[in-house]
Amino acid sequence: MFTRNKKGPSLMTTVAMPVFSTKNETKNQGILLGVVGTDIPLQELMKIIPKHLLGIHGYAFAITNNSYILTHPDLKPLCQLTYCNTDEHHEHRSLSQIQAIKLYLTGRKPHIKCDRELIQEVLFDAVVTAPLEAYWTGLALNKSENSDKGVEIAYLGTCTGLSRTSLFVVPSHLSNQDFLMAEDKEGVFNADHFPLWYKRAAEQVPGTFVYSIPFGGNENKSVVLASTAIQLLDDRKSPIVASVGIQMKLDFFQRKFWTASRQCAALDGKCTISCDNEDIKCYLIDNNGFILVTEDYSQTGLFFGEVESAVMNKLLLMGSFKRITLYDYQALCREYAGSSDSARSISHPFSMVKWLLTKLVIFLLEFNLYSWWHVDLSVKAQRSRGKIMMVPCDTEYPAFVSECTIKETTGNIDCEGCARTFVIQQIPSSNLFMVVVDNKCDCSSAPLVSMDPIEIMYNESLKCDRLKFQKDRKWPESCHPFHPEENAMECGGAASLSAPLTAALLPLLATLISR
Repeated sequence: MFTRNKKGPSLMTTVAMPVFSTKNETKNQGILLGVVGTDIPLQELMKIIPKHLLGIHGYAFAITNNSYILTHPDLKPLCQLTYCNTDEHHEHRSLSQIQAIKLYLTGRKPHIKCDRELIQEVLFDAVVTAPLEAYWTGLALNKSENSDKGVEIAYLGTCTGLSRTSLFVVPSHLSNQDFLMAEDKEGVFNADHFPLWYKRAAEQVPGTFVYSIPFGGNENKSVVLASTAIQLLDDRKSPIVASVGIQMKLDFFQRKFWTASRQCAALDGKCTISCDNEDIKCYLIDNNGFILVTEDYSQTGLFFGEVESAVMNKLLLMGSFKRITLYDYQALCREYAGSSDSARSISHPFSMVKWLLTKLVIFLLEFNLYSWWHVDLSVKAQRSRGKIMMVPCDTEYPAFVSECTIKETTGNIDCEGCARTFVIQQIPSSNLFMVVVDNKCDCSSAPLVSMDPIEIMYNESLKCDRLKFQKDRKWPESCHPFHPEENAMECGGAASLSAPLTAALLPLLATLISR
């Protein structure tokens, strides 16, 4: 069931129970008066769960006794609809100042129920992290530390949901203005999950930085996020209490990388060849295979297997990366409906009449006499754009993860008549890898390594089997046919004859007596 609030439609569930008579004279007779029930938004049920105690990757969901899902944080609706927000109390707009004060003083207090322990933890985090504001302010005032305005935002998040941010540029000059805002659902704390940058930092080895490019960034306004986790104690088994990071411009990050590579080539014995050499290609990828830095700016953010498929296949074969197959059972697939060949539609007699009438109307509207002698009757046989429908489907797609134990690897790829050499090395204290590929050999014929989802096609027999083996509705675990305090005298009335039954037996009795 759905209901609408100021944020749009929300799921609801019905809670019902029987109502029996509670009068003293009929209490032990079990007289059923009716059934009472109400509709409850699922959000109200989820508020009872202490989600902040579930951990970074934990989440809460609810199912029925028949294993049907009531609510789940990964539940995706079929269509994302936009609803206009309206004021709940539009009549308050016409109140005068005196009426507003009177309403405020006589109004009912809002029902607020807080988790006292959580509030105390948030206050503790606020006191401990308060010196960061002064530290960030000092960095912002020191122009020499950020003269080129490469670093834009510094942010901190604690395990209790407290967030602190500091801007090093004016808000209008931010490259990604949606970061840490309500519109960025994956980048802010909410009641269902931790931010994505917080979870990625917690997955890495303590003391290492996680570099990533947010999805959906524009080509000219891309940014790089660098985050690291903070532990309670200096121990690998110590719990993670916070995560801190910065947002920087992508071009600033790339300039730092190219500068460091040139400095390495200038030192004797460190780097024998520079990335400026035309015979090699240099890439900087993350632990999932996405490109952060490359000479071709248009390839930034792409998957490495789409650019260097031969090298990626070799890395998978060598064990430097491993492939993980993921499944999406709430995916949407495109389905074309109502499409047809335009030549066939013209050849149909009714379509021909419709086409002639359309031409006549256009002629009368435009009054173009030139079209009398130059009528284009040729039709190009091509598939017209039919209606595209999004239908639910199941898809599978690959994900790629690097092996942390492999720090450096070299390999050769046998292509058409040549061999291609590459080197991959992990950047210390980060999730990044530098890949240097020989550019002399062409391996474009290698099979493409893509991350595009593939629809899972089920045959008809499997669909029938699913319907056949669906679980029946689960009965209650216990049944109570009687109660010790219930009066059983009202159950069954065979001892007394009712009036209709007596009237039916009298003629039969009279017949027997007359015989």
